[in-house]
Amino acid sequence: MSQRFAAQRLRNALQHLLILAGLALLLAVPGYLLAGGFGVIWAFGLVALTLYLSGRIPPRLALARASAGLLHRHQAPELYRVLEILYRRARLSSEPQLFYVPTTDLNAFAVGDAREGGIAITHGLVRALDLRQLAGVLAHEVSHLRHGDTRVMSMAATMTRLTIWGAFLVQLGLLLMLPMVVAGEIRMPWLELLLVAIAPAASTLLQLALSRNREFTADLEAAALTRDPQGLAMALKVLEHRQGLWLSALLGGRPPGWLRLLQTHPPTDERIRRLIALARRQPPRAPSHRPYRPQEELVVDRPEPLRQLPWLRRWPRR
Repeated sequence: MSQRFAAQRLRNALQHLLILAGLALLLAVPGYLLAGGFGVIWAFGLVALTLYLSGRIPPRLALARASAGLLHRHQAPELYRVLEILYRRARLSSEPQLFYVPTTDLNAFAVGDAREGGIAITHGLVRALDLRQLAGVLAHEVSHLRHGDTRVMSMAATMTRLTIWGAFLVQLGLLLMLPMVVAGEIRMPWLELLLVAIAPAASTLLQLALSRNREFTADLEAAALTRDPQGLAMALKVLEHRQGLWLSALLGGRPPGWLRLLQTHPPTDERIRRLIALARRQPPRAPSHRPYRPQEELVVDRPEPLRQLPWLRRWPRR
């Protein structure tokens, strides 16, 4: 089982590196056409600067905008018990931080990184899933924190935006050169025109592919952390049933295959299939969580939303 996990992690890591290399190559195209090698250096310098500045933005600012509030241990003791186990297995030394978003949406997301990060869950998610399923979702988000996926995706998004802006400037320059082309003074740079035409779309598709890659990796890590792949698979089934209904109604059935290329997450049925395959390969074991009774409240008291100011303070005092 451990060898299969290691092989899958290696494949995901190689895909991750190849996608990032593709994004870098596409970013270099408009940079080189604008200013040669100096333009490429400037483009990657802007990526590094943006990544540094994004790391200085306090995570609580995004949480405050979502009206999230910090859950204290006495407000969600069972969730914190599970989260502490996951942090210990993931070898995260930071203090677990759990936030509560008072919305009916079924969602969970990680903010920050392994050193200073937290996990936000919505009211709708807590009401829809039981403790075993929530453990799988929390483990998925712990994996995002462990590997700094928020910063990786921020870097990919920055590279895509710069590629789009650079391609626009190159296209604008080619448009200004059009009178000289008509006059026969210079030739039409067809190759450059083709490159800047496809670079933005290709970069966007690679960014989406990177997001799907990180989601598959987080599923794999979650299965390893909980030692219960079926728990996350059950949670995904619930989310697919609740959230996939509107898409099926809109498209009149199963979404077309090409639509998956435009999604940030892999197809849910594919994620479930992989998790079930992992569950079948591991020996049966007693559940690690006590049975959850629906009448119990996993969040016994709702917290007050964070204030956006003063937003320079990175985390609220516990």
